[in-house]
Amino acid sequence: MATITDIGVSALINLLGAFTFLIAFAILRIQPINDRIYFPKWYITGARTSPRRGRNFVGKFVNLNLWTYFTFLNWMPQALRMSETEIINHAGLDSAVFLRIYTLGLKIFGPITLVALLVLLPVNASGGTLFFLSKELVISDIDKLSISNVRPKSIRFFVHISLEYLFTFWTCFMLYKEYNTVMSMRLKFLAAQRKRAEQFTVLVRNVPHVSGRSTSDSVDIFFKKNHPQHYLCHQAVYDANKFVKYLRKRNRLQNWLDYNLLKFERHPEKRPSTKTGCLGLCGERIDSIELYTDQIHNLDKTVAMERQRIIRDPKSVIPAAFVSFNSRWGAAVCAQTQQSRNPTLWITNWAPEPRDIYWKNLAIPFVSLSLRKLIISISVFFLVFFYMIPIAFVQSLANLEGLEKVAPFLKSVIELKFVKSFLQGFLPGLALKIFLYILPAVLMIMSKVEGHVSVSILERRTAAKYYYFMLVNVFLGSIVTGTAFQQLHSFLNESPRQIPRTIGVSIPQKATFFITYIMLDGWAGIAGEILRLKPLVIYHLKNMFIVKTERDRENATNPGSVDFPETLPTLQLYFLLGTVYAVITPILLPFILVFFAFAFLVYRHQVINVYNQQYESVAAFWPHVHSRVIASLLISQLLLLGLLSTKEAANSTPLLVALPILTLSFHKYCKNRFEPAFRKYPLEEAMDMDLEESAEQTSNLKAYLSDAYLHPIFHSFEDVELPDHPPPPQQPPAANKEEDLKNSDDEKHDQMPSDSSGELTSPPKTQNAYRHEDHSSYTGYQHGDEESHDVYHYESTQNQYAYHYRAGSPSNFFGY
Repeated sequence: MATITDIGVSALINLLGAFTFLIAFAILRIQPINDRIYFPKWYITGARTSPRRGRNFVGKFVNLNLWTYFTFLNWMPQALRMSETEIINHAGLDSAVFLRIYTLGLKIFGPITLVALLVLLPVNASGGTLFFLSKELVISDIDKLSISNVRPKSIRFFVHISLEYLFTFWTCFMLYKEYNTVMSMRLKFLAAQRKRAEQFTVLVRNVPHVSGRSTSDSVDIFFKKNHPQHYLCHQAVYDANKFVKYLRKRNRLQNWLDYNLLKFERHPEKRPSTKTGCLGLCGERIDSIELYTDQIHNLDKTVAMERQRIIRDPKSVIPAAFVSFNSRWGAAVCAQTQQSRNPTLWITNWAPEPRDIYWKNLAIPFVSLSLRKLIISISVFFLVFFYMIPIAFVQSLANLEGLEKVAPFLKSVIELKFVKSFLQGFLPGLALKIFLYILPAVLMIMSKVEGHVSVSILERRTAAKYYYFMLVNVFLGSIVTGTAFQQLHSFLNESPRQIPRTIGVSIPQKATFFITYIMLDGWAGIAGEILRLKPLVIYHLKNMFIVKTERDRENATNPGSVDFPETLPTLQLYFLLGTVYAVITPILLPFILVFFAFAFLVYRHQVINVYNQQYESVAAFWPHVHSRVIASLLISQLLLLGLLSTKEAANSTPLLVALPILTLSFHKYCKNRFEPAFRKYPLEEAMDMDLEESAEQTSNLKAYLSDAYLHPIFHSFEDVELPDHPPPPQQPPAANKEEDLKNSDDEKHDQMPSDSSGELTSPPKTQNAYRHEDHSSYTGYQHGDEESHDVYHYESTQNQYAYHYRAGSPSNFFGY
């Protein structure tokens, strides 16, 4: 059982760790060599160029301005300077609403902490019960500030019940205001987004097979018949997972070709060469440029044949399609109604935005989805059960006194005071954090196996699994196993009648473990988030050994997006801990309040400067956040109800029975009032937006939507000269489409901003391509170097093909 001294040691270690991380961040972020790591968002938007340009050799690596080293905390006011509207324009609504979760925690727990410390601490501290039980149970000074210290049948329990009502009503009030605000922000954001593809498009799955008719024909006939006034066009979906492997291989070969061309341009007196044997260590030595050029050319033929096979083979078309309508109203009606007498056929849902689609799972047969979900549910159950073993081990570290009574031979190991404080105050939280490190990746794989078709849903489902895991293992598991280890000697030597009393006393005492966990994860862990030590090390290692071209450098500095599958469940755990222990052990609340304030600053900085959101779900995760805060309230009420029952508080306990009923009623009201705006699109809003648009704005809608959900097999290699093939029946004429795509690419290239040296600063890329042109006299290559910003060009009369590189990776489009 951790004492105040143990908590102090843990606080000292974590505060020193957090301060060290912040100092390291302040120094590393101003070094020119690290600029791409700490400001990648601005590089992606094209608003920032490398500060290394125009400096001397030392200045390219080290910041020589000494004054900047004394303003190491200026990132905090800078993080607060940008308004919420500017954040929405800069990073999207998802990021802005994510930050509001932290402010919600401050709004809820700020007043609760003040009231709990002023009212409950004196009530608990003057109880005196644990003084008489100290010989029977393992207790600490912190436990004397909890409800466990109040005598059974005491009238003081009316104070705890009254404050539980007050805290619940305050939390519900803040949740209601926040839900209403987020809903308004969502509708306003949707209304401001003119002509987005997902507003007009519906994903149709489980298209029935009709003999003698293709899937495309079935879709076209069905929607012309049932939606004659609004149906516009559709896009078939192909099973092209094998095609992706070829593109990955071509991407690697293209990268090696770029690298060797750059080497030859820098040293034209010597052509680069390589050996053809294992890993380039043995075999015949040949010209590298010719080798990779020939390999790419041969692979292009294979890719072209695979692409034609996919397009021409009816079996490659899966029973699903993206169906587009000429109005938002028509799309809303289709997406939110049943299309067939058989509800398992012609299943319609709103289509995700094109960036959000996880294309690989669209090829999963619809009939197998239920079986997949059942298998994953069973797997998650056993995974939770398996993780109870390390959780129990962690709790044994947190309760060394309890083990000493059962196993006295361990006493010599923990006799040193500092060692004991370290083991009980710091090591349990660290061990738990390590056990949880790989879990989100495992749960994400499970969610992909379930068959969800969008990245946003994959992340929300992973977050849900992670939350249930943390609820069962981290919260309930820590309490149950911790109680068993902690009071094991008492359980073995008292009558069964006394066990409920012992558990009732022991559960509040687990607050000491959660305090150490909050300090490690919520203080030092958040400081580690802003330091970005792992991306920093990986980037420099890649820059030394892997980065060969500008494309490699862009991939190495890709910041990714906010890790919703891990951050959202962690946030919900802190809400749970705060609501549960607000009445039971209020001394935990200040630690949670520090977490919300510090994390808000850190993630605001990260959203502005680092993370680049892959998709925009328009705050679709908010109903889950609301529901889990409500679940935290219910858990806190039920735990308090059970705790008071062990305190023989028969006069006061029944007063709590009505509180869960009121909380559930509030949740049901909010669910009916606000959640439809996150699940459906109001027809009134859809009609208003349709009426506001002029005829000129909607005249080219078909051309816009016909390519919006074009399958990646057309996007990722669209500029390669392939043998002719008949276009899919639902597509516009191939020549016009290719011309439109080419013109679109040219316009994008012309509009790309450039700095004074001529280096193109690319905006975010949502589609990627490589261009292969047949020429008779040269091989052309262009590449921008970060440091010198020179453009290299190489020509040779020996090869027959030209490769023009456009930065990006085709794997992004496939959801890999």
